[in-house]
Amino acid sequence: MFDMIPDMAAKRAELTPEALAFHDASTGRDWNFAQINAAADAVAAGLTAQQLGEGDRVAILCQNRVEFFIILFACQKTGVILCPLNWRQPALELGETVAQVGVDLVLTDTLFETTARSVAKEVGARILTIDHDVTGWIEAGGAPRSAPVPATRAWYLLFTSGTTGLPKAVIQTARMAWANAINIGQAIDIASSDRAVCFLPLFHTAGINLYTLPIFLTGGRSTILPKFEPEVVRDLLGSGQINQFFGVPAIYQALSLMPDIGDIDWSDIRCGCGGAPLPEPLIRFFAEKGTYVLNGMGMTETGPTVFLMDPEQAAAKIGSVGKPQSLVEVRLAGVADSVSGEGELQLRGPGITPGYFENPEATAKTFTQDGWLASGDVARRDAEGYYYIVDRIKDMFISGGENVYPAEVERILNSHPSILEGAVVGIADSKWGEVGAAFVMLRPGETLFPDELRLWCRERLAGYKVPVHIRIVDDFPRTAAGKIRKPDLREMFEDA
Repeated sequence: MFDMIPDMAAKRAELTPEALAFHDASTGRDWNFAQINAAADAVAAGLTAQQLGEGDRVAILCQNRVEFFIILFACQKTGVILCPLNWRQPALELGETVAQVGVDLVLTDTLFETTARSVAKEVGARILTIDHDVTGWIEAGGAPRSAPVPATRAWYLLFTSGTTGLPKAVIQTARMAWANAINIGQAIDIASSDRAVCFLPLFHTAGINLYTLPIFLTGGRSTILPKFEPEVVRDLLGSGQINQFFGVPAIYQALSLMPDIGDIDWSDIRCGCGGAPLPEPLIRFFAEKGTYVLNGMGMTETGPTVFLMDPEQAAAKIGSVGKPQSLVEVRLAGVADSVSGEGELQLRGPGITPGYFENPEATAKTFTQDGWLASGDVARRDAEGYYYIVDRIKDMFISGGENVYPAEVERILNSHPSILEGAVVGIADSKWGEVGAAFVMLRPGETLFPDELRLWCRERLAGYKVPVHIRIVDDFPRTAAGKIRKPDLREMFEDA
């Protein structure tokens, strides 16, 4: 793609200055594109007054709010690198994360000010508040800025979920943002008339990029919620104010349990899902309500969109994540191009990260010698070019000499009428090497005995795939993307 990219906020303000960009549900305020750009210019001036410039890092700790995007665009204007922090983490963990990249300033909202002050003190950074300092910058105004942006310059850093050790800081660029806008935009037909809702946390790629930033770049409107609250989201969906909706499986699961979810007219709502596979029972549940939830796949390292299922084949190919989107190349290791088969999914294109911030060793391990991103996922391509994610390579275990992919077992667990969600991990076993341990969360009011579930699985799976251990749980430990933290499940099993 291009070496230089127009200032995103300035260009959108030039094209449609009076159109609404954001509705802040917390304050009730509407922001048009001209106001967003003017505010970003003002915050850019504020950052400059703090002696911050290209390459300097600024951390931000806050729930979802319009000012987050204003600060994000201000960083693009100045070259300052924004580092969104996970507000679910305690100060000690955040301090370890921030120490990896070194920050000069921490911005925080009132809710997390105590935590932010602890983090800032630990890493020797200054601290300012969004509600007082940044708001003051916006009110004071700033000179217009609209210089082109280097396409591959680090814009912001997103930290991996940290399911295996300390999180890594994934570089995000303006080129990645535009590639994602094109990939997801053509997959779901984004238009300037579209209306979306942002409730996924903004320290995660889905919060920023599915679909809020692409909607902004296209001239559409997003309602910003501080966080996910099922009743609030249900009411928005039911009001007709939302026609583009994206959630992780845990979101669709929560909505499906609401007693009046069937009262919503889903016919005009296009639904996408990512972060983890959406179980088939949930796909069928929403299909009966009038909409197919389209499964997709992406990574923080891919900006994120790689795949999204198309609605025409959604009913026929349940479980597929669709085909690779416009600006991404895909190959399966060890499988010839255009041939059906199974192998590690490897990716290339303008939406792929340049690497991990100041971590060349991790970057080198993630890319193949010929420059493809090794995803760590096993994928299968069918004869018609549709892809299915089989499982994470690291989650596979070997029982009695046979490979077991937990995702296959989980699909069977999730098809049981009493089970809301299931997860499987490999556990050491003196006889078989490893065996499966299943953790299941039941639907409200349901009961299920382990022997019943083993019989259910044995009728549908080879014997070596049937979980030996079964635990009923009230909930799962999850990452910001809604993925179940399987290392935590193994610890739970070992500690029991």
